[in-house]
Amino acid sequence: MNGLFAIGGILIALIVIVLAVPPIRRTLLSRPLFQAYRKVLPPMSDTERDALEAGTVWWEGELFRGRPDWQRLLDLPKPALTADEQQFLDNQAEQACRMVDDWQVTQKQYDLSADTWDYLKRNGFLGMIIPREYGGLGFSAYAHSQIITKLSTRSSALAVSVMVPNSLGPAELLLHYGTDAQKNHYLPRLARGEEIPAFALTSPWAGSDAAAIPDSGIVCKGMWQGEEVLGMRVTWDKRYITLAPVCTLLGLAFRLYDPDGLLGGPVDVGITCALVPHDHPGVETGRRHFPLNAMFMNGPTRGTDVFMPLDFIIGGPARAGQGWRMLMECLAAGRSISLPASNTGMSQLAARTVGAYARVRSQFRTPVGRFEGVEEALARIGGHTYLMDAARVMTAGAIDLGEKPSVVSAIVKYHITERARQVVNDGMDVIGGKGICLGPSNFLGRAYQQVPVGITVEGANILTRSLIIFGQGAIRCHPYVLAEMQAAGNSDIQEGLKAFDRAFWGHVRFVIRNGLRAVGHAVTGGRLARAPASAAPEMHGYYRHLTRYACSFALLADLSMALLGGSLKRRERLSARLGDILSQMYLASAVLKRFEDEGRQSADAPLAHWALQDALQRLQAAFVGVLDNLPQRSVGWMLRRLVFPWGLMQHTPSDELSQHVARLLTEPGATRERLTANCHVPDTAHEPVGALEQALVATLNAEAADARLRAYEKTGALTGDPRANVRDLAEAAHARGGLDQRDYECIKRRDALRDQVIRVDDFPFDFGMTGAIRHGAQRQAA
Repeated sequence: MNGLFAIGGILIALIVIVLAVPPIRRTLLSRPLFQAYRKVLPPMSDTERDALEAGTVWWEGELFRGRPDWQRLLDLPKPALTADEQQFLDNQAEQACRMVDDWQVTQKQYDLSADTWDYLKRNGFLGMIIPREYGGLGFSAYAHSQIITKLSTRSSALAVSVMVPNSLGPAELLLHYGTDAQKNHYLPRLARGEEIPAFALTSPWAGSDAAAIPDSGIVCKGMWQGEEVLGMRVTWDKRYITLAPVCTLLGLAFRLYDPDGLLGGPVDVGITCALVPHDHPGVETGRRHFPLNAMFMNGPTRGTDVFMPLDFIIGGPARAGQGWRMLMECLAAGRSISLPASNTGMSQLAARTVGAYARVRSQFRTPVGRFEGVEEALARIGGHTYLMDAARVMTAGAIDLGEKPSVVSAIVKYHITERARQVVNDGMDVIGGKGICLGPSNFLGRAYQQVPVGITVEGANILTRSLIIFGQGAIRCHPYVLAEMQAAGNSDIQEGLKAFDRAFWGHVRFVIRNGLRAVGHAVTGGRLARAPASAAPEMHGYYRHLTRYACSFALLADLSMALLGGSLKRRERLSARLGDILSQMYLASAVLKRFEDEGRQSADAPLAHWALQDALQRLQAAFVGVLDNLPQRSVGWMLRRLVFPWGLMQHTPSDELSQHVARLLTEPGATRERLTANCHVPDTAHEPVGALEQALVATLNAEAADARLRAYEKTGALTGDPRANVRDLAEAAHARGGLDQRDYECIKRRDALRDQVIRVDDFPFDFGMTGAIRHGAQRQAA
């Protein structure tokens, strides 16, 4: 027996020595693993490498590691506007909203008015991100987001026309990569609105696979300004290009080739970005697409064998072939700021208007907002809007801290636009016939039409969810996977082996630790996980749950990659669900930070609880979806018992909580104001949103008079009077002396505003088309 113990001790000692002494470990274990890894690792293209290495890893990395440092999140500074930014938001942005009539833009003018375009240019809206030294406003990402959110509550055409020049486009690329000459020439002109930029990337033959664009340029010599220079002949055919019909400066992405070796490098130089004046010989722009009545400028651009000097390349000839990396590193602006802001604005508008409408509109002598089915929809509107705004603000704040969170940008792009779709759909269900009849008084119909635009652009949502969030996040955010891949790709075998040895065994320790912690947290229901001491006590349970699930997610992600290897990329449903887990943890984190940043507003707590419970329930469903669909069914069965030993613990928000959230939308107050803080609210009843606001106040003011009216009706004094109906009841009671003048006037004002709010527009039989055609013919004849 002693001999067996001795042998066992020797074996354990040998194992410890092998694992603990790097030279021995590398020789006996890491080298064969390294060789096998290099054989099975699929080759990575330059565009894939650029996409993986672009940007930075931020809070999503904490979640991916399984041990989020919540205090680090809470210690991040709350985004805030400078005095200049606040003044601009309160004045210039409000004025821009007042200048736009969305019905005129979308139905009659098909564009912003000339006065509006001039106002936007003169006041720097098109150069918000351009530094002050170049004549721009030099605004923060948060200010950019706040302004776009406000403009979106008024008109999509207005918001898109402003957000595109300030997101992925010439100004963004010039700031990061342009030559000094390009910056000094173009940035002041862009800041003053003398140039209107557009960026042409999407090809009909490539679609979301933008790296596969067939648009090409050939390096050659040609004549430019009377001299023979080295340049390129470029052929392109692009579509869906926002602002292309009115742009004066076209950013263009194409693949550059150098068959004659004039640049001294490879034949396939790579994707390249150039700046091309719209009136450059051979450039074709000016036609338009019709993006679901949003009526922002969008259209195709084409050119065939257009010669342009190499100086047109953003960054000059030295940046030839670097376009894809440039685009990947700058993509965060559109995904992280513009689209979340515009869709959050749309949702704030829906929350404010639909909540008011549900209180003003009555059925069965009860405000429709009091019906439980409507309350359910209103709760989703309120909860999703609160979460969307939290994620929008936190992400913009990260960019202002210097982050370029590529994975987070995909998360907020997908989940905010999807929640906006849910919010607007619920709003349309609540307002019913009012919503489906378009006209100047319809405050939500255009938003309903335009929701798919945000779903489609900057990476279609299906692709973003199923391929990008986890597909990119698993490598980019994991503490060891990218290092392992980089080591395997190292041309210096010895250096690659050393790097692989460090990364691989760090990975092994990481998996073991996460496995043990995942089991412990699952068995205890997360009760032993730490919540930050500085956080609101009522939120501690959510921190613990998220820590538990982060640990389980880290383990599940590693096991999924180990079990499925490269095939995980093709198993898009599993990849999408893994991405959903990561996304819901990020969104819940944003809600927790918002609640703290806003001073733990107790009145807002129902919104935070609803959003967190909804996120946790969705997270749980994603876990189950992965575990139930792993090809290795026995492994999935075992993991499900490990992650959920006591069954499924997360539930959808209760009916009581949902009712509380719904009431917050239908009653004026500080919570409603905070939830819809970016809304442009006209101060006149001649505007549909302004009329709703006044009707809501009038409805509340008339409640006491209504109660007295109902009491008088119950006396039977109005029996047989044909005016004793829902429309004319006050008239009948007043005529018989059952309602005094003050109550009568109060109810009549309410009724007038109510009738204005619920009224739908009607038009001539031919919708005025005959007259428009006749007028057009007369103008042509003149």
